[in-house]
Amino acid sequence: MDDLVWYAGYGSNLDPDRFACYLMGGRPPGATRTYPGTRDRSPALETRPFAMPGRLIFAWKSPTWGGAIAFHDPGGDGQVLSTAYLLTRRTFSDLIEQEMWRVPGADHDLTEVLAMRRHELGPGRYETLHLTGELDGRPVLTFSTADPGALEPGEPAPSYLATMARGLRAVHGLSDAEIDAYLAPGRQRR
Repeated sequence: MDDLVWYAGYGSNLDPDRFACYLMGGRPPGATRTYPGTRDRSPALETRPFAMPGRLIFAWKSPTWGGAIAFHDPGGDGQVLSTAYLLTRRTFSDLIEQEMWRVPGADHDLTEVLAMRRHELGPGRYETLHLTGELDGRPVLTFSTADPGALEPGEPAPSYLATMARGLRAVHGLSDAEIDAYLAPGRQRR
């Protein structure tokens, strides 16, 4: 079995520089948290723009960013722009651990998410894995909350939105007007 998977980063991980903090360790600009990095500290093997089915919402209040953060609602209408990073399964496991506020080191079995398109690892906000597509014959995985509609909508911190905008500009080539139009629906209260 191929050891590689694509990870689709749709929030602050749209920005490859911010995502590098998960891989190499460090603190992204505007964040309060320092990340330990992955076990092998290797960069992504490849990076590409990717659109997932669903909708983008902003909810909860992140202690890292001081405002709401992005969630992917795979059952929503539309598409969610992301940056796809080609990673080893081990590196993806380390990413999952950091997103769940754990120390990297556990290797996750991806069998269930690959077979069922969804796997709840725990009750946390980013502890539900989703199979959201395929690139070059490899699965594209992301994570979100089990029930995005159950979270309190909120306004993201300016630094969080700026990080997302950098990724949308660099990876998807969007203009400032296109970025504003893309982010606006996710910021509306439901």
